[in-house]
Amino acid sequence: MLYFFKVLLLLINLDQETVLNWFGVTNSANQDIYSQKLESDRVNLLNSEIENTSTVSLKTLKLIVEGLWNRVEDGLALADIETILFFILFIRFIILAIRYNLKTSFYITCIGLFAGYLWYRHLIDLISMYRNVLIKIPYLHKLGIDAVHLRSMSRQIIATDLKLGDNVRWYNPLQLVYYAVIRGITNVDSETGLRYYIDPISMIISNLKEKTNVLPIYYKMYNKIIPQFFEAFGKFWAQLSGIAAYAIITRIGKRYCPYLVRWHWTFLLIIGFIEQILVYFVYRIIYFQDVILVPKIEASTNYIDQSLLLQVDILNTLIAFIVSLHLGLIFFGLFHAICGQYFYFPFLVENTELHIGPRPKTSIYSGGNTAWQDEKEKNVRRFLPKFWYGWFGSGNTANFKILYSFQTTIVSFLKRLLKQFRR
Repeated sequence: MLYFFKVLLLLINLDQETVLNWFGVTNSANQDIYSQKLESDRVNLLNSEIENTSTVSLKTLKLIVEGLWNRVEDGLALADIETILFFILFIRFIILAIRYNLKTSFYITCIGLFAGYLWYRHLIDLISMYRNVLIKIPYLHKLGIDAVHLRSMSRQIIATDLKLGDNVRWYNPLQLVYYAVIRGITNVDSETGLRYYIDPISMIISNLKEKTNVLPIYYKMYNKIIPQFFEAFGKFWAQLSGIAAYAIITRIGKRYCPYLVRWHWTFLLIIGFIEQILVYFVYRIIYFQDVILVPKIEASTNYIDQSLLLQVDILNTLIAFIVSLHLGLIFFGLFHAICGQYFYFPFLVENTELHIGPRPKTSIYSGGNTAWQDEKEKNVRRFLPKFWYGWFGSGNTANFKILYSFQTTIVSFLKRLLKQFRR
């Protein structure tokens, strides 16, 4: 196994240009290096001599950091997030392949990919809800633009289905299958632009000699019955697809569904009830601004009440804080799922594990650590629930002592305060 990676390392010329191209860094320094290499290659071709390019050094790391920062300093887009996620999966696949083998590494990586897919789909739903707010937030405006673009694509999906089929993303496999079937049974004339059906039923009917009795039924089926069926089925699928898929995969197929997928999927379903409160709270703030505050400001021609402007600024800050915190927590869960790890959040994690049970520690496919489950097995009773169990659920006594000491201080203070009331 290790010889395979050694051969790859020997075949790849690890110079500064190769590393910069791997990370997609294009800046002035990289262009200078590239132009110098082209010039040296021309000299080598004339003189039949081989010269070494610049080697990897600390300057290479500096160029990588600067190049990546230039790409994300004005905000993250969905494409940037996908690039980061797949890069993490690739690095994790290599590490697991060295630790175990290619087969085990592939299985574990696919499990993490499926769990991360669930969080990523949830992230897309959230940015679609917050699209009008994200455009106004400086660092998140690219996500808002992507959300508006996805929204407009979904509205035009029936009218321009063949054109939009080129933009189907990897996270919507059913839509990909739908466009594959549509393109397989239709043919568009390049000159007239007319669409012809080339499915077996249409081909049989086109070859019939007597079509007077069949054509009305055919057109009624293709123009009314089938579109109405797909529209009704689409609405039904949009409402119940998540619950149906969850029940089939995690309940009926519990034996074949990894614990990591069941844990994250159940956690997402539980937090969905709480997230609705935050989303509609933001909607109510926006409604209060648009209907109450903004008309009052626009109606005042001679004198603008400064208190109204202050209220608008405070509410804008509150909206930006809630949306950023909400999306930050989703990113937190997304990167944990991609890395095959768990995290702790009081009340929600307990309810999640009431549905699916504790993590099986004997399987290498069950994911990372769950320190809170270890404490339950040891019958450790606490006065208040802990809010932090370390990075990736590995415990907080060794790797995050500052937050742990701060938490114990708060817990001891609350205990003393309750004792005063008991007296």
